[in-house]
Formats: sequence, C-alpha cells, structure tokens
Amino acid sequence: MRAAVYYGNHRLEIEDVPEPSPGDGQVKVQVSRNGICGTDLHEYYDGPIFASPDPHPLTGQAMPVVLGHEFSGVVTAVGSGVTDVSEGDHVVIEPVYRCGECRPCKSGHYNLCNVVGFHGLMADGGMAEYTVVPRNQVHKLPHGVTLELGALVEPMSVAYHAARLGEVGEGSSALIYGAGPIGIGLWFALLGMGLTEIDVVEPSETRRKSIEALGARTLDPNAQDVPPLIADRTNGNGVDAAFDAAGVTPAVESALQCVGEHRPLISVAIYDKPLPTPLINLVLRERRIQGTICYTSEDYRAVIDLMARGHYNATGWVDTVPLSGVIEQGFEELRAGRKMKLLVDPAA
Repeated sequence: MRAAVYYGNHRLEIEDVPEPSPGDGQVKVQVSRNGICGTDLHEYYDGPIFASPDPHPLTGQAMPVVLGHEFSGVVTAVGSGVTDVSEGDHVVIEPVYRCGECRPCKSGHYNLCNVVGFHGLMADGGMAEYTVVPRNQVHKLPHGVTLELGALVEPMSVAYHAARLGEVGEGSSALIYGAGPIGIGLWFALLGMGLTEIDVVEPSETRRKSIEALGARTLDPNAQDVPPLIADRTNGNGVDAAFDAAGVTPAVESALQCVGEHRPLISVAIYDKPLPTPLINLVLRERRIQGTICYTSEDYRAVIDLMARGHYNATGWVDTVPLSGVIEQGFEELRAGRKMKLLVDPAA
C-alpha cells in the first residue's frame, strides 16, 4: 500500500509499505480522508519534534513513521477480542495512546498522560491506504455524517475541549483570536454551547471572509482597536472568555485587556517561541491564562453528536488533495497561507 513516510526534517516520502493486519484488540481501517495538521507542518519544516528516533514507551515505534492523526475511514478487519466494532463500520480515530496508570490517566485526564503518544507521530498513522489502531481509539460515525466531515472530528475536538475550559454557556460572551481551522472550530463549539455573542479577531481578509461566510462576526485588528471596542460593548466588564488560536504577541496582549475579572484566556495555539506577556493585566483583574491540549472521548462524542445534528459546515474552507501531492499541494499551500484546511485522499 502507499503511505507518506516521515524520515525527518524536509524528508517525507510516498512509498509502498506492507499493509498492516490487526492484532489482539486492534481495528484495521481503510483510510478515507486524513487532515493535514499544523503539527505535521512543524514536523516536516522544523522537526523532528514529537516523532523520535527512539522507540516510544507505549507503541514501541520509532522513526521513520507514517504521518497522519486526523482521519476517518471504514473498518475492514478486527482483531480478536473486538466485539463492538464490525467490518464496514464508518469510524473516526481519537489518536491518543495513554498508559492508564499515571495520575492524569487515573483522574480521567488521559490527554495529559505522562507518556502520552499519538497515532501518526509515535505509530504509523493515517496518511496511508490502511492503518491499524487500538479499539479504544475508535469512534463510530452515525448515519448522515460523511467520512469527509468525519475527518474533521479530531481538530474540532481540540477546539471543543478548549471551549469547555472557557466555562461559558448561554448568555456568555467570547472572543476568538485567529480564524484558522482551530479558530473556526472554536466558533462552532461555542455556538453549540449556546453562545450568541462571539467575535473572531483576524487580520487576514481571506480568513475573515471564510469564517464570515459561515455566519461569524469578525473584527479586523488592523482597522479597529479591539480592547476599547469590547469595553464599550460590555460596559467595561469585558468578555467572559477569550481564546488564543493565533499564537502571536499582539493577540495575547489584546485578549488580556478584553477578558473580564476572574475570567480566562484559553491558550490553544502552539507557540514556537516565548512571547512577552503583560501579566500585570492578570494581576489587577485576577484574570487567568488556561492552557489546553488535545481532547478526551467526551469531546469526541460531543462533536460527533453536533455533526449528526448538522451543526458543522465545511463549505468554503476545506479542500482535498491526493496523497501523491501531499507536499506540493498540501504542506506548501498551507504554509503559504493559500489554503485553510486540507484533507489527504490516500487513494488518489
């Protein structure tokens, strides 16, 4: 079968590799679509970062590794002991390996496992025609949720988990900094939680238009001074939560001026380098910065349920590229900012 095999910095090869077979407790999936994540871009252009030449303690695998952790597909075989997943099921994968023994795992926060691993970084992933995963990573897709939309469950669950940490609901107000895929996911998640007062702060006209076409309300920080505007709208109270999906200093500085007292800035971006942070804005209003990483099965179930109800819309911001063009049509287009979200079709 064909797969995108990662060997290290600027080394991703489309190769013929052996087709895997499921072992005990495993499920074999024919991959339909695999989303290209910012993590994949970082591995290719700046890595290796998470992928390692040393075997991972949970998977036993080291580089080279097949990339891809955002994917959906059809079950083609199951290993012994798997009784609740069947051949032909449409599924999406929650790609987290966890030990089950450390304190985070035992408290239900396995996304923070002390030896956490990821399918597609520490085990051969979804940028391939087939892959094999543990049963506990498999979520069935209900009828009506397409495999193309299902490939977005993983990034949308990242956003949904972050939105939950904002502790908001009906009647709350929120600011989202950044209208990339995670910013879009945050907007969908907050809408699903009942919020109606949501502004998306984005300097790129292309990205503003993309999320506006979905129905979002945007602010251009190049044309508007966001903190005074928010202060005026909220009678000086500030928003109930802000979310940084931009990962740049101006976004953090602005967000910390806009959040109300005792309210959080949820930090969901991946920061390549340290950012100066005006902590005095936390001190004087007892605001806080809350980190967030990944998701749990609870977030997956919530996103899949919203998808089944028609809540998510991929029109205008999601495109598909063939596996053969994953670098030129995929990575390079995303890095240049010419595309929003790209899914890889391993069969093409």
